[in-house]
This record gives sequence, structure tokens and C-alpha cells, in this order.
Amino acid sequence: MSVLDLARPEVRALTPYSSARMEAQGASIMLNANESPWPPAGDDGQGLNRYPDPQPAALRERLAELYGVRPDQLLVGRGSDEAIDLLVRAFCRPGVDAIAVSPPTFGMYAVCAGVQGAAVETLPLDANFGLDVDAVLAGLSPAVKLLFVCSPNNPTGGLVPQVDIARLASALDGRALVIVDEAYIEFAEAESTSALLAQHANLGVLRTLSKAWALAGARIGALLADAEVIALLRRIMPPYPLPTPCVQAAMAALDEAGRIQMRERIATTIAERERMATILLKVPGVRAVHPSRANFLTVSLDDAQGVYRALLAQGIVVRDVGRYPGLAGCLRFSIGTPEENARLLDALNRCAEAA
Repeated sequence: MSVLDLARPEVRALTPYSSARMEAQGASIMLNANESPWPPAGDDGQGLNRYPDPQPAALRERLAELYGVRPDQLLVGRGSDEAIDLLVRAFCRPGVDAIAVSPPTFGMYAVCAGVQGAAVETLPLDANFGLDVDAVLAGLSPAVKLLFVCSPNNPTGGLVPQVDIARLASALDGRALVIVDEAYIEFAEAESTSALLAQHANLGVLRTLSKAWALAGARIGALLADAEVIALLRRIMPPYPLPTPCVQAAMAALDEAGRIQMRERIATTIAERERMATILLKVPGVRAVHPSRANFLTVSLDDAQGVYRALLAQGIVVRDVGRYPGLAGCLRFSIGTPEENARLLDALNRCAEAA
């Protein structure tokens, strides 16, 4: 059975849009896309008067080398969010199929399913915010086509062992795709699940340049998956998803100097995360600091709402995650620069004194 047998039949039969840029390979005079033949003011050689390559070859090759896959196993898009949306649209029939998630987790999985008219089955994390593989496999209905696993998880920060991912993929072979969201994997000092792609055609891995690579504003993400899945998603992807300046920013960040800088910043972030976790436990009003392998700490407080408002009054915005299952009274603190972290700690101590 091919993994494509799980996709919507109308998507498999779809004739994709043929973009003008795909027709222009090797052309020196391009008169096929009704573009302006002149660049805009301030273009500086970027070629912004021309539509960009739908899947820039140089960027795909660089990302494929970075992530250890072949270029045909990689789809580049607007952050991880676009790949999530494409997967749901390609594999879930409205009113028929479903996705499965383990809350508390990233909210976009459910949002994309809702837009598509797909059901969302919830199989909560255990009391320690770990993924219970037995409970997940026992709880999935036959309607589920996509199982999303966030590792490290947002907003709890826990890492799912690769052996658990492999077990899920094996158990769901021919039944559903397992999509592992590794937006924060660089901060976990752990091997990517992409190492399992060769053994599991129904496995996909989401990666992004928004976090560790400091390119949140450029919106560059990737899906690593079986080449047939990548080709299928390209059929329904908008023709020009990646703006030229964003591609150029990504290429610059991924060069050797950019990689050195990224590694240095990750080391600083991890050190600050561990330091902050220790100090936060001594702050009055802090009940617990959840273990994290990401670039944030989720903290349980006596008066989370009061602390949130007090921090905001001091010009510091954090994330209120109290609406998530099991996280009532919790705030999520992103790890900032050492100076920003010092300001946060000072502000939290001020809150405690005022209380």
C-alpha cells in the first residue's frame, strides 16, 4: 500500500496549476507571466519584478543538506503552519476524516482541521506531560488520517523519545501519517526524527527557521517526508509561496558564518534556560517550573493573572497558557537575552514584594 492511498482521491486526481516560473527554466527573455520587465525602485538587483521560484533549488538543497534528507523529500513553505495546513487539506475529507492531537499542544493543528471541516480527536498527555503511546494507539478512531506529535512540545517543553515515534509510525502504517513537529529541536540537543524517514513512509517531520535560526519574520519552514507526499502537497500549494527577500535572508542565515552564530546563540539560550529554571524556583509565588527542552519555560504561579498584568505594566509581555488542559495558573516565559532575563526576574521579584 502506498502512503498516497491515505490522501483524498480528489487531490490525487487534481491537475496542479502550472506556474509561469516553472515554464521559464533556462529562458533569457520571459514574456509569459505578465510581469513588469523593469525592476522597482530600490530593487538593488533582487529581481523583485519577477515571480520567485515556487521551490528555490538552492534553498532546498541547502536545507536538505542541513536536515540530512534528499531535496525531493523536502517541501519549503511559509513557516511550519503552511505545511500543517497542506497536510490537513490533502489527507482529510471534510466531515469524514480526523486528525489526532495530544493536548496541551500547539493550537494550529486543530485550527487547520477546523477550517477543513475535519474532526479533532484529543488524546491528552499524561500527568507528567509525557506522551502515552499505549493510550494514543488505543484511543485513535479509524477516521484519523494525521497524528500530530509536537517534540519538544509547545507549551510544556517535553521531548518525545524516538523509540515512541517509531512505534507510532509502525503501528499506524497503512492507516495514518505521523507528523512530528520539531520547531524547537535545536534547543533539545537531540537527534531529529528525520533519521527514521527511511524506515517509515508514513512519517513526516516539520522544521522551521523561525526559532533557532532567528528568522521568524521571514516565515521559512519545511516538511521532511516521503518524496511521494512532497510531490502530492506541491499539487495543492499556492504557486509562489516564498517571497524573494525571504529566500535571500534564509540563504544568508544558512551560510557557514550564520551556522556558527546559530550554534553560539543556542548554547547561550540553553545555558540561560537552565539558569532561569533554577532561579525561578526561588521566586516567591512560583509553584513549579516544568522541565523544558525548548527555548521557553512554563511556570506555575500562585497568581498567574496578577503576575501577567504586573509584568505587562512594566513593559514585559509573556504568554498566558492557563487555558490549556493541565496548565491552569501557568505562564510561559520565552528565554530572551541575559539582559532581558534579568529584567524579567527583577520584575517577578517586584511582583512578589507588592503581593
